[in-house]
Amino acid sequence: MKILAVEEEIQKLVLDEESIILKNEAEQVYKLYLDGFIREIYFNEKHCAVIIMECKDKEEAKNLLNELPLVKNKVIKFKLTELKPYDGFSRLFEK
Repeated sequence: MKILAVEEEIQKLVLDEESIILKNEAEQVYKLYLDGFIREIYFNEKHCAVIIMECKDKEEAKNLLNELPLVKNKVIKFKLTELKPYDGFSRLFEK
């Protein structure tokens, strides 16, 4: 199942924590990418992460994202949306 995860910032990072936590975040995101859970990742115009995930369900996606350092430290959270295949083309072939 494809899941769209959009980051929402909760608070700013304290400057002295920033470099360590951001490096740890990048390492964990990279692992999720290598493991096939993260298929695509972007930043939007507000520099918030937009992630396309492949998981068995929203609960699995939520659990994986909750292990990220920025989420654990309550700096960010994610809004999750289940993506379903577009079926609108079927209207082109109705009798």
